[in-house]
Amino acid sequence: MSNISQPTPATDSSVSRHEILEVASLARLGVDEDTAHSYANDISKVLRLMHTLAGVDTTDLTPLANIHEVCQDLRADVAKHDIDRARNQSVAPAVEQGLYLVPQVIE
Repeated sequence: MSNISQPTPATDSSVSRHEILEVASLARLGVDEDTAHSYANDISKVLRLMHTLAGVDTTDLTPLANIHEVCQDLRADVAKHDIDRARNQSVAPAVEQGLYLVPQVIE
């Protein structure tokens, strides 16, 4: 058994305007006071929601990978050689020696 303790959810689920401005400064982002206040409120709401979700008892729930119990039928990965090169090249705008010519994009 490991001696590592499990992290506990933070009880203070809020971010201050000052913290937003500090992180924005470190990231060299131009964030004004009003925007920082708005970001702080929004992030605090998300953190409070995460704190609420962390308190949900999931001990009797089985892990869920997909809500649908239907398996997707996949076709076999088989190489098919049904490409008609002559037909495709006959409708191409420009072909030279069996190669498709495209406009130059880099000088």
